[in-house]
Amino acid sequence: MKYSQFMNQALFGALIVLGACGRADHIGKPPSFSSNTESPEHVAMLWPGLPLHSQAERPVDQASLWSGARQSLLGDRRAMAKGDILTVVIEIDEKAEISNDTARSRSGSESLGVPQFFGLPQRADEHLPEGASLAEAVEINSDSQSGGKGSVKRKEKLTLRVAATVVDVLPNGVLAISGSQELRVNFELRELLVTGYVRPGDISRQNEVTYDKIASARVSYGGRGQITDVQQPRYGQQILDAVLPF
Repeated sequence: MKYSQFMNQALFGALIVLGACGRADHIGKPPSFSSNTESPEHVAMLWPGLPLHSQAERPVDQASLWSGARQSLLGDRRAMAKGDILTVVIEIDEKAEISNDTARSRSGSESLGVPQFFGLPQRADEHLPEGASLAEAVEINSDSQSGGKGSVKRKEKLTLRVAATVVDVLPNGVLAISGSQELRVNFELRELLVTGYVRPGDISRQNEVTYDKIASARVSYGGRGQITDVQQPRYGQQILDAVLPF
């Protein structure tokens, strides 16, 4: 019995410690930034890449303004290789409104009476309790109504710009991008994460791509800090909301 009590107390203490670990980072101090070393973007930038040409460029080509190299005046500076950086433009202004109404009603009435049946009802009324009569022997009324109403209304507006890094070039030439951005104001840290796949042809001459041209786009905009902690329910409340059937 003592052993089981000890195990329950240890388990309860472990749950408390695990629940506090997420907030221990910014108790009495601003939340810490995420490490940008060994991240997918950092690893992609360290990749040397393949040579652009099979043979070395001649000095005259390097000095020419009309060279096709990316470093030249008219070179294509759009992201196309692993480790390159491009700008993701997120401009979401969507509105959806759906409304459904249903209504149904039904009524019925049945009545049965024997006011005159060879005088038998009158004779039977004499033996019935006071107020009872066979003039309306059976009367049935029914009435049912049902109605339903549902509506969905949502409006989203978000305008963001974030620099993303090409972390991989797929065999078909599609670029896998990943970008992160963190901004700390006082004791609250705002986070923006973007991942997805981009065709090189969808990148503009300004080296920008809009979010609607990113396949499998994953955009996360949130934060962490003291204000976010207060707005979130505690772990115990979240568990009870998930397991309680009522």
